[in-house]
Amino acid sequence: MPNDGFFYGGQAVIEGVMMRGRRHYAVAVRVPGTGEIRIDRGELTAPIYTNRVWRLPFIRGLALLAEQIHLGTRSLSWSAQVNAGAQDIQIGKREVAISLTAAAIGSVLLFFGLPLLGASLAVHRSSSFWFVLVEGLIRVALVLAYLSLIALMRDVRRVFQYHGAEHKTINAYEAGDPLDVERVRAASTLHPRCGTGFLLVVLVVSVLVFSLVAVFHPNWFWLIVSRVLGIPVIAGIGFEWIRLMARHRDNPVVKVLLLPVLYTQRFTTRQPDDSMLEVAIAALNAARAGEEAQQPPRVAEAGA
Repeated sequence: MPNDGFFYGGQAVIEGVMMRGRRHYAVAVRVPGTGEIRIDRGELTAPIYTNRVWRLPFIRGLALLAEQIHLGTRSLSWSAQVNAGAQDIQIGKREVAISLTAAAIGSVLLFFGLPLLGASLAVHRSSSFWFVLVEGLIRVALVLAYLSLIALMRDVRRVFQYHGAEHKTINAYEAGDPLDVERVRAASTLHPRCGTGFLLVVLVVSVLVFSLVAVFHPNWFWLIVSRVLGIPVIAGIGFEWIRLMARHRDNPVVKVLLLPVLYTQRFTTRQPDDSMLEVAIAALNAARAGEEAQQPPRVAEAGA
């Protein structure tokens, strides 16, 4: 890899892409109407980025969740404001906060409450392995059905195209290819560290973890509490699992294990056009520029 082992990450936003480095991030957005690429960049100074504790195995999975809430929300909000401003629409922080809160509540009810209810109707013993398995299967089915339905919406489909552009750009960078449209276009839209793949791993891990909880025959109160308290445990295990597979993606056994992880990304990625690739490349270059500017100058070796 062309870096020191650090994995760049990213996220699709409205008409753009966010890329994150070790200490800096950048969001690039194509402005409607003008076609210009506007970039917002910044330094990552929160403890989850600077404190070594958050880089420890299993704990770094929690940092990933915190990052999705913190940096992902900030990037998404900025991209929404850029696009709204270009159309003379004003979006305040209050409106963004209300929308995100409503979405969070709806997600909890849909992807946690409904599977529990469905499993209770199908399996009467809430402390059995079959209850946990049915709950997990219902949750997987709901997630995939939800992604399939929202992909039918034009605006969401464009976000999925930018998601594909993000993957192509990171794949090209990690392969050591030049970051130009022609080379990036040839890269894959699938990547082993994708958030969608991480979601699938988390769903599988949740079945294993909650099966252990079922051994203690919890009542409904402790059943719900275990689902809440189990989130950090599941996130930690899931992150290490997918990180391990990403590092050993060329191993024949790992290649087989990665197949479902990569397949689920077909629900959230689409082939981008060249203009989208330009935005993703601009975001990664901006994030890398921040990283390189912070590096101490290197002393040239004799003969270099």
